[in-house]
Amino acid sequence: MANPNTSRLVSVAPMMDYTDRHDRYFLRLISPDVLLYTEMITALALEHGNVDYLLAYDASEHPVALQLGGSDPNLLAKGAKLGESYGYDEINLNVGCPSPRVSAGRFGACLMLEPEWVADCVSTMQAQVSIPVTVKCRTGVDEQDSYEQLHHFISTLASAGCKTFIIHARKAWLSGLSPRQNREIPPLQYETVYQIKKDFPGLTVIINGGIQSVSDIDRHLPHVDGVMIGRAAYSNPYLLAEIQSKYFKFKEISDRHAVIKKFLPYIHEQVRNGIKLSAITRHILGLFQGQRGAAAWRRHLSQHAHQPDADIHVIETALSLLQISI
Repeated sequence: MANPNTSRLVSVAPMMDYTDRHDRYFLRLISPDVLLYTEMITALALEHGNVDYLLAYDASEHPVALQLGGSDPNLLAKGAKLGESYGYDEINLNVGCPSPRVSAGRFGACLMLEPEWVADCVSTMQAQVSIPVTVKCRTGVDEQDSYEQLHHFISTLASAGCKTFIIHARKAWLSGLSPRQNREIPPLQYETVYQIKKDFPGLTVIINGGIQSVSDIDRHLPHVDGVMIGRAAYSNPYLLAEIQSKYFKFKEISDRHAVIKKFLPYIHEQVRNGIKLSAITRHILGLFQGQRGAAAWRRHLSQHAHQPDADIHVIETALSLLQISI
């Protein structure tokens, strides 16, 4: 059941090949309140693929948002309606991914060059659902990166009814840079995002890009409505415990060992249903980052989780190595 009171104060970014349902279940054990996002799912995949496989998730993942990719307003509207029927709390349209494969399909960051078309997509999606339809974008694309152009993009979509924008504070290059380079090479433009919030005080503006710590979050929150963290939440997932404790009311935080013990029944069930253990353990390698024994934990999981008969005993042994290291 979608929650109309979902907080966007802190969220974890949609990340391809990372924020799958196993990762989201795991992150929810650390933080009950941080808003989670799916990997991007294309509207075309929902039209022709296995919908349940693509959209199914555990109810404990709430609050959770579905990110869609595409540029066909009708297909996106159908995808949004499916997402709402599955109980997602929000539908997010990807207008920020600079991958050449994505751009070739006319979705992602290249759509920033067509604000009127994106506005049509958003309004068509909104007409089909009662949950929020939000947009994730960049500060600009290629040479189309002036503040005036970003202002026009936001204004056009806001006029179509979009009330929430997640802005990755970097421009995107549609060619010449890999997706990873597009996350690192274009300079961060936090002040640009702050200015958007000043110019559109009635909109919800979330900032994304290069945010690594609670001190970074504190620096941004006076200027925007919320912060979205990306790779930092994956490489150091227990960062979410610090975030939960500082920004949300529920303060009963599980320690790292307790998180894993709570995760084990889920892992056991997934492995029993044919999911490879390594498809899950890859998400927990960074849980003990900075802790004594972290290297032994990562090494054991990396060496043994891919074995054909690997099960939760691999994780239990890795936990015992941590105890030995203490």
